Amino acid sequence: MLTSLATYASLFAIAFLAATILPAQSEAVLAGLLTLGSEPWWALIAVATLGNTAGAVVNWMLGRGIEHYQTRRWFPVSPEQLDRARVYYERWGRWCLLFSWLPIVGDVFTVLAGVLRERLSVFVPLVAAGKLGRYLVVVGVVGGGGGGGGWCKTTLTPYQPVGNVFSHGPQPAFRPR
Repeated sequence: MLTSLATYASLFAIAFLAATILPAQSEAVLAGLLTLGSEPWWALIAVATLGNTAGAVVNWMLGRGIEHYQTRRWFPVSPEQLDRARVYYERWGRWCLLFSWLPIVGDVFTVLAGVLRERLSVFVPLVAAGKLGRYLVVVGVVGGGGGGGGWCKTTLTPYQPVGNVFSHGPQPAFRPR
């Protein structure tokens, strides 16, 4: 019970950090947990999606207040870059939030949605759908049960030799035909 709680809490934390501007790889952690097979795949996906979406909401909140600092020297984006991003977002609309799972660009989408005052009631379902889709692909590739078996049909189990390669006993002779 306590191990499961620690597993889910760790996955939530990694997924949360991965959605913010901090570097983290929630997909790798999810893949590792899936190959262990100790927790149900649907529960792992639910926790990862919740954590990743919560991290994106933090980016959205940062975007809501970031324009206040636009005139400061340390502000990381020039007014021209911000206008270009605004035009891009207005052109593609809120549907680009479905791609908020993409590295680097996804963070920009979520912060920009906050800057442009996208409603949270629209933001959360779109971001959650995109992130859920990404995690479903991870399950499909790695597999939902222990030992792999997803679309790639790979197993990430430890190597188990068929025989003792280091034995000094008699070895079968090679007989060419």
